[in-house]
Amino acid sequence: MIYINQNLKELEIFNRPFEVFHQEQIKKIKLSDYVGKWLVIFFYPADFTFVCPTELEELALHYKEFEKMNTEIVSVSTDTVYVHKAWHDQSPAIKKIKFPMLADPTGVLAKTFGTYLPDEGVSLRGSFIIDPDLKLKAYEVHDNDIGRSATELIRKLQAAMFVRGHQGNVCPAGWHPGAKTLKPGLDLVGKI
Repeated sequence: MIYINQNLKELEIFNRPFEVFHQEQIKKIKLSDYVGKWLVIFFYPADFTFVCPTELEELALHYKEFEKMNTEIVSVSTDTVYVHKAWHDQSPAIKKIKFPMLADPTGVLAKTFGTYLPDEGVSLRGSFIIDPDLKLKAYEVHDNDIGRSATELIRKLQAAMFVRGHQGNVCPAGWHPGAKTLKPGLDLVGKI
């Protein structure tokens, strides 16, 4: 299992090539290709399901916002790239996707991130925010019956970016860009 602030560059899995369906093509990428960018790894259970297309469509609709923040999204399921392509060709929601759809048919990436369900051969819904140095900054894992919010993921990404650029400051609950932050110190103890 990985942990917060772990240097993920040290893991073999980050230098391993994975197949993705991206821009109407099957390609190979390594997660280490994203050094210097923010990265959101977005695990979901399976293609041709019910909650998954709603989440992926919402991410697709917000993708330009992620790009403006120097962030790539890589969606991941245990399906093959051929299933990703077939889903993309058939689903109006999935046709909107511009980010890479990674194939993890052996579950090796899902196992590394602790989202793999071995009895089902699929992943839980997991969202992982990784900084440009490939350090894990935030993650959430949901039961597969509970969909995630792209706007909340963006808010968490913005908070991670703010903290990275403003050492010593922290973002309180519900923080949005421009809102007040905190500078931890003894003077705040018991006053919040």
